Amino acid sequence: MSSAISLSEARALLLSPLGPVARAGQDASRPRVSFEFFPPKTDESEASLWKAIQRLAPLNPAFVSVTYGAGGSTRERTHRTVERILNETDLAPAAHLTCVDASRAEVDAVIEGYKAAGVRHIVALRGDPPGGNGIGGVYQPRADGYANATELTAAISRVGGFDITVGAYPEKHPESPSIDHDIDVLKAKIDAGATRAVSQFFFDMDAFLRFRDRVRAAGITIPLIPGVMPVSNFAGLQRMCGACGTAVPGWLAAHFDGLDNDPETRKLIAASVAAETCARLQEEGFQDFHFYTLNRADLVYAICRVLGVREQASA
Repeated sequence: MSSAISLSEARALLLSPLGPVARAGQDASRPRVSFEFFPPKTDESEASLWKAIQRLAPLNPAFVSVTYGAGGSTRERTHRTVERILNETDLAPAAHLTCVDASRAEVDAVIEGYKAAGVRHIVALRGDPPGGNGIGGVYQPRADGYANATELTAAISRVGGFDITVGAYPEKHPESPSIDHDIDVLKAKIDAGATRAVSQFFFDMDAFLRFRDRVRAAGITIPLIPGVMPVSNFAGLQRMCGACGTAVPGWLAAHFDGLDNDPETRKLIAASVAAETCARLQEEGFQDFHFYTLNRADLVYAICRVLGVREQASA
């Protein structure tokens, strides 16, 4: 994003009946959205998750993904959540799968289990080191395991019958030596069977667009879906950005400055920044948006409304 927007502009954007589609001069065709959730750890968090799913399901997302903890630490909860989505909703679940701290046989069994359960979409990621600090931990592949997301993608392809989403890093993966290396890795994952890439969340719009241009110049044609994270807790956002290498622009910090005890204004700012991001992406031709929901529906639902995504009538 090249410049900050004022609070009054943000409020006008959120309350506008036309939203960013009209501002960007695009036609009124419906954008495609998808949502990411994480598996619950407690009964209370499970109730919150399902409240969020029920709130967002009528928006008819292209898919909903469920994350997989470091070293497979949420494996069983991920499986249960995915199976419940399959059994109790009309949503298309995409199950995350990582290869950290697991043998090839163990990962293959998970893939086969997903296929038997009716899952037809997997998000293939190397994963974060167990016991580490997110992506910032030290990764050591197991001798009997898949070394990276490329090998994992190839394993899923060998089983067959899956749509495979992989990650992309517009500001460079923290462990990568360069953007060019990241693009080479993305090419390898496509050669292994990946069908789309979803980006890490970002706030530097120009960096994302430069990455898009370099990806396309490299001959990569699969869909590149921007990842959008509307977060009203700025301290938490800084921690996440530090772990994954996402830049926090000065204008974003200024928006949240002095609002530690004003959660309602923080929510408005979070929604307006995300809506403005989506508006500019639409101007650049994007019509697919992947939202990192953090298992909360309110901000994502509001942004989808601004985008023109409405509840779909039941058949």
